[in-house]
Amino acid sequence: MLADISIENLGVIERASAELSSGLTVLTGETGAGKTMVVTGLRLLAGNRADASRVRQGADKAAVEGRFIIDELESREEVIQLVESVGGMADENGEYIASRTVSAAGRSKAYLGGRAVPAATLGEFAEKILTVHGQNDQLRLLAPDQQLLAVDRSDHKVGPLLEDYAVAFRHWRTLAKDYAHRTQSRRELAQEVDRLQYAVAEIDDIAPEPGEDAGLVELIRRLQDVDGLREQASSALGAIDGEDSFGESSAAALLGQARSQLAGAEDPKLSALGEQLGDITARLSDIAGELGQFLDGLPADPNQLEKSLQRQQELKALTRKYAPDIDGVLKWREDAAARLSSIDTSGEALEELKRQVMEAEAEMIAKAKALTLARKRAAAALSTAVTRELAGLAMGASALEAQVRTAKYSRTGADEVELMLNGRPLASSASGGELSRVMLALEVVLAANTSGTTMVFDEVDAGVGGRAAVEIGRRLARLALNNQVIVVTHLPQVAAFANAHIHVAKELATSGVSNLTPEQRVEELARMLAGLDGSETGRAHAQELYDRAQEEVGRLRAPNPL
Repeated sequence: MLADISIENLGVIERASAELSSGLTVLTGETGAGKTMVVTGLRLLAGNRADASRVRQGADKAAVEGRFIIDELESREEVIQLVESVGGMADENGEYIASRTVSAAGRSKAYLGGRAVPAATLGEFAEKILTVHGQNDQLRLLAPDQQLLAVDRSDHKVGPLLEDYAVAFRHWRTLAKDYAHRTQSRRELAQEVDRLQYAVAEIDDIAPEPGEDAGLVELIRRLQDVDGLREQASSALGAIDGEDSFGESSAAALLGQARSQLAGAEDPKLSALGEQLGDITARLSDIAGELGQFLDGLPADPNQLEKSLQRQQELKALTRKYAPDIDGVLKWREDAAARLSSIDTSGEALEELKRQVMEAEAEMIAKAKALTLARKRAAAALSTAVTRELAGLAMGASALEAQVRTAKYSRTGADEVELMLNGRPLASSASGGELSRVMLALEVVLAANTSGTTMVFDEVDAGVGGRAAVEIGRRLARLALNNQVIVVTHLPQVAAFANAHIHVAKELATSGVSNLTPEQRVEELARMLAGLDGSETGRAHAQELYDRAQEEVGRLRAPNPL
């Protein structure tokens, strides 16, 4: 439920806030006071399109913030997951704050759980917790998909059957598309197979190794410099451990002689220097060994350079066609092999796929029939229940029928629904006031399957009065037993049934929002009764209306209402 709302610089409202409670809350006030701006603010929180013209004249931006409690919400876990998926979180009270700003230039920003989010994310959030009904929303009820949704919502048995059907439908459609593609593009697929087979064979013939192209670059560089490297290493090794052409002793021999001269010295300093020469001699021996290993490791095959260059050209032929490097070529080959394994244009493969398509279609049809049967049962029950509600809304001569008809298979089944009022389509037979009452009757019936949500009705009682207005108030109160209901109304008969009454008053160029006490509520009801707020007769009439309505609300909320 919506715990509170604050609005700044939206239309005629400069700054206002209101705490909301569970049950039925009504918003009243004179025309132009700003009641519509409260609904506009709720629509902004629901992710609807932002309109810069709604920003208060002279202000830089308008802002709306709402705090939601989801403890009793049926889709509580889904809401938590949605908020956490965008990095948001609940506040210290475990409640979720949604907000929206609209600049005078038309830029809009949305926030959920303390995180900036797209307006569409607010829409997803509101879809699970907040529903706004207005004149445009009543017209939306005329759309075929909304009428189908109303039937599906009316019976909890329909949902699981719809989910089962949707899985079967997606499976069938995937297989059918694959089969159609293979049969219609058989020649193209065969050509693709030839190209892939040729490419895979070409790569396999060359048989590159991972990283081989990079290793060849280093090897070729060494082969091109092998003569110079051999001469340098041989000369250094000769100087360390051999004699030159003039018979001069090697560095190792000279160091050995020097060490021998100092080895028997009695002077400790000379003896220490002799030990250091021993260390140098050992290190020099290690270097000589490494030089020998280096020489042994140099390529001895005079044709190896040419072979390596030829191999490099083979690898470059692959990298020119398939990928920038050999590792990429090998990855391409892996993907091509996987693609080849998935393409089979043989007659046997197509027959097998056709068999799978037929099996999937049979399963989908069976699940569609079960779904249709459940929908027809739900539609019959919904028609009876809504017709009963209409009788209490001064439409006793009217009957609503939800007709389930056969349609082509789609993601929602093989059905379409059309709501009929007195045997004629609702779209062409209902006036504005009748459409409002039909929508209210539907919501009252459908509310039996929901709890913890917030429903907003913007002048749903337009075009009605008298006893019908009392019945609308009574049904809104019943709708509010398990849900939070917020109603903008001009009818005192509706306002009298509310658990809480918010008044929007126009003061010069601004509007103020206030929660009314019981005494103030009676005064407001008197004003709404043809402007009799200063009349004792009008006040007495308002008091009687208020007392009777509240007495009935008390019975509705009693453990066993009569």
